[in-house]
Order: sequence, then structure tokens, then C-alpha cells
Amino acid sequence: MTEPAAYVMLNRLRAVEWVGDWDHVLARVMSRRILMREYLRRAALWAQEYAADSAWPFFDVTQYVDPEFRPSPATAAELQAYLSRVSAPEIRETCAGAVRLADMRERNPAALPDLPDLYEPLVLFYERGGEFVRDNAGGLDLTGVSFRPGTSQGNLRTPPFLALGETVLDALDTKGRVSYYAADGGRAPVMRRRVVRGERHDEVFGPDLRWEPTERLPEREEAVKGAGLVPLDEIAAAELIGDAVGRASR
Repeated sequence: MTEPAAYVMLNRLRAVEWVGDWDHVLARVMSRRILMREYLRRAALWAQEYAADSAWPFFDVTQYVDPEFRPSPATAAELQAYLSRVSAPEIRETCAGAVRLADMRERNPAALPDLPDLYEPLVLFYERGGEFVRDNAGGLDLTGVSFRPGTSQGNLRTPPFLALGETVLDALDTKGRVSYYAADGGRAPVMRRRVVRGERHDEVFGPDLRWEPTERLPEREEAVKGAGLVPLDEIAAAELIGDAVGRASR
């Protein structure tokens, strides 16, 4: 028998270590930053749909989709018991929204707009290292990196990040300062240059879906363009990695 969607989501949240091991979280800084950025973009889309800009970014959207909606008594009781152990108000609100939206989507999918799943990037963010903390200046401390959330309207212009699979997210996480490159025109394969404590590592995301050493990157940065390569931002790199993973799975 298939488990109800609300319970699947609730069990994912129950498994989150909200204050995780520091080294474990730091090893996932890049993927967590991208996931937070994608959540803020999606939250802006949903806030625009329901005139909820004042509630953006960390809110329970089901209260705007259908204020009369209530989960089943059993789901509501288990959710409340779980939320009583979550201290941060914004995290409680989004956890509640994730469970209730999963329940709403399963029970009445026609009530929901044609928008990307709101909470999936944020739940993945939680699963990959736990909590975030809002600082006194309004920024977000993602553990190891500071993040400025901007505004709801500004996040509507953020490029989408759709490659949310674990293989892609793991491929983005590494130590050191990273630069990405691809063939002229932004074609695969993706290459990266990592600099860790002054030591350079040039790698290509190969057909085995892992990073392998490569000699295709010129030693000097100014020679990259002459070699038929173009720099990529992390979103473009992630999408190309996602394309590679998708091709391999077919």
C-alpha cells in the first residue's frame, strides 16, 4: 500500500539533523546555496500567484491557496508533534507548508496552479545540512556561507535550477575555489578548475558521472577562450551536469 504523500514528506523532515556536523555541512555549501536560491525563486512565483509578497520568503502557502484546507486529524496531530520540536519559526512554517502542500496536492491536485513544487528545493537544503539562521542584517547564514535573499520581485528574475537530483547536487560540492568551463556555446562536457590551498586540480565530469582529471584546461586563464572554452556560472554548470545524468539514465 502506498504511503500518503503527507507522511512521506513528514518522514523526510523527521530524518533531518537540524544542527549537523560542521564538516559535513561545509562539504555541501555550494549545493545548499543553489537550493536556497531556487527555493527563493519558487517562493516568489507562488507569492506572486497568491498576492503573498508580504509573507515571502518562508511561509505556509496552503493558507493562501485554500484557507479552509485542513489535513486529516491524524496527519495534523503528527505534524504538530513534530513541529513542537523545531525551534526556528521560519523553519516550522516551511515544514508545515511542505507537509500540508503534499497532502493538498494528493487530495485535490486541481486546486493547485501550474507552478514548480514550492518546497522541494528547501527540503533538499534541509536534508543536506540542516538549518539556516537569519542574521541581524537580514541575511541568511547557511553554515559556511552568507546569503542575501533579496526581494520577492528580484527573485522572479533568478534563472531556474531544475536539476535537483542527488548525483547533480553531489557533483557540485567540493573543496576549494571552483571555476567551471564548457565548450564554446555552453556544450558538454563540463570542466572545472579547483584551487585548494594553492594547488590546482583540473577535472572533467565524465561519462561515469564523476569528476576525472583532464588536461583540456589551459594553464593560463587568458588562454581559455582561445582553447574554445567558455566560463560557466554554477547554475549553467549544474544544468549541463544534469543533462549528462539524464542521458546516462536513459
